[in-house]
Amino acid sequence: MIKVSVMYPNTPGARFDHDYYRNTHMPLVKTRMGDTCKYYTVDKGLAGGAPGAPATYVGMCHIFCESVEAFQAGFGPHAKEIMGDIPNYTDLAPVIQISEVVVG
Repeated sequence: MIKVSVMYPNTPGARFDHDYYRNTHMPLVKTRMGDTCKYYTVDKGLAGGAPGAPATYVGMCHIFCESVEAFQAGFGPHAKEIMGDIPNYTDLAPVIQISEVVVG
Protein backbone atom coordinates (compact mmCIF):
# COMPACT_ATOMS: atom_id res chain seq x y z
CA MET A 1 0.00 0.00 0.00
CA ILE A 2 1.26 3.50 -0.81
CA LYS A 3 0.16 6.93 0.32
CA VAL A 4 0.36 9.99 -1.90
CA SER A 5 0.53 13.08 0.33
CA VAL A 6 -0.36 16.41 -1.26
CA MET A 7 0.54 19.22 1.15
CA TYR A 8 -0.02 22.95 0.87
CA PRO A 9 2.52 25.10 2.78
CA ASN A 10 1.03 27.55 5.26
CA THR A 11 2.13 30.78 3.60
CA PRO A 12 0.99 34.14 5.02
CA GLY A 13 -1.49 35.84 2.68
CA ALA A 14 -2.12 32.72 0.60
CA ARG A 15 -5.65 31.64 -0.26
CA PHE A 16 -6.96 28.18 0.59
CA ASP A 17 -10.68 27.33 0.47
CA HIS A 18 -11.04 24.32 2.79
CA ASP A 19 -14.73 23.83 1.98
CA TYR A 20 -14.09 23.63 -1.77
CA TYR A 21 -11.11 21.33 -1.24
CA ARG A 22 -13.05 18.94 1.00
CA ASN A 23 -16.44 19.03 -0.76
CA THR A 24 -15.54 19.47 -4.44
CA HIS A 25 -11.88 18.88 -5.31
CA MET A 26 -11.24 15.67 -3.39
CA PRO A 27 -14.52 14.03 -4.48
CA LEU A 28 -13.47 14.91 -8.06
CA VAL A 29 -10.13 13.17 -7.50
CA LYS A 30 -11.84 10.06 -6.09
CA THR A 31 -14.41 9.95 -8.90
CA ARG A 32 -11.77 10.23 -11.62
CA MET A 33 -9.40 7.71 -9.99
CA GLY A 34 -12.17 5.22 -9.26
CA ASP A 35 -11.11 2.03 -7.51
CA THR A 36 -7.40 2.81 -7.91
CA CYS A 37 -7.94 5.23 -5.00
CA LYS A 38 -8.77 2.90 -2.11
CA TYR A 39 -9.63 5.90 0.09
CA TYR A 40 -8.38 9.35 0.98
CA THR A 41 -8.16 11.64 3.98
CA VAL A 42 -8.18 15.43 4.19
CA ASP A 43 -6.35 17.39 6.91
CA LYS A 44 -6.72 21.02 7.97
CA GLY A 45 -3.61 22.43 9.66
CA LEU A 46 -4.19 23.78 13.17
CA ALA A 47 -0.80 24.38 14.78
CA GLY A 48 2.91 23.63 14.63
CA GLY A 49 4.97 21.60 17.08
CA ALA A 50 5.88 24.46 19.40
CA PRO A 51 3.30 26.32 21.49
CA GLY A 52 1.80 29.15 19.43
CA ALA A 53 3.56 28.07 16.22
CA PRO A 54 1.48 28.06 13.04
CA ALA A 55 0.80 24.83 11.19
CA THR A 56 3.46 23.91 8.65
CA TYR A 57 0.76 23.06 6.12
CA VAL A 58 -2.60 24.84 5.78
CA GLY A 59 -4.18 21.73 4.28
CA MET A 60 -3.31 18.36 2.85
CA CYS A 61 -4.73 15.14 1.54
CA HIS A 62 -3.48 11.58 1.57
CA ILE A 63 -4.53 9.26 -1.24
CA PHE A 64 -4.14 5.53 -0.56
CA CYS A 65 -3.50 3.13 -3.44
CA GLU A 66 -2.21 -0.41 -3.82
CA SER A 67 0.95 0.69 -5.65
CA VAL A 68 2.66 3.58 -7.40
CA GLU A 69 1.61 2.00 -10.68
CA ALA A 70 -2.04 1.91 -9.56
CA PHE A 71 -1.85 5.58 -8.58
CA GLN A 72 -0.31 6.53 -11.92
CA ALA A 73 -2.92 4.51 -13.83
CA GLY A 74 -5.78 6.19 -11.95
CA PHE A 75 -4.42 9.73 -11.76
CA GLY A 76 -2.48 10.04 -15.02
CA PRO A 77 -5.38 10.09 -17.50
CA HIS A 78 -7.10 12.81 -15.43
CA ALA A 79 -4.06 14.80 -14.29
CA LYS A 80 -4.81 17.81 -16.50
CA GLU A 81 -8.38 18.12 -15.18
CA ILE A 82 -7.42 17.52 -11.54
CA MET A 83 -4.45 19.89 -11.61
CA GLY A 84 -6.53 22.43 -13.51
CA ASP A 85 -8.96 22.55 -10.57
CA ILE A 86 -6.28 23.73 -8.11
CA PRO A 87 -6.80 27.48 -8.81
CA ASN A 88 -10.42 27.05 -7.71
CA TYR A 89 -9.33 26.57 -4.09
CA THR A 90 -5.79 27.91 -3.68
CA ASP A 91 -2.96 29.98 -5.06
CA LEU A 92 -0.39 27.71 -3.37
CA ALA A 93 1.82 25.14 -5.11
CA PRO A 94 1.42 21.68 -3.56
CA VAL A 95 4.29 19.63 -2.15
CA ILE A 96 3.87 15.98 -3.10
CA GLN A 97 5.38 12.88 -1.51
CA ILE A 98 4.74 9.21 -2.20
CA SER A 99 5.36 6.90 0.75
CA GLU A 100 5.10 3.20 1.45
CA VAL A 101 2.65 2.52 4.26
CA VAL A 102 4.55 0.21 6.62
CA VAL A 103 2.03 0.24 9.50
CA GLY A 104 -1.66 0.72 8.86
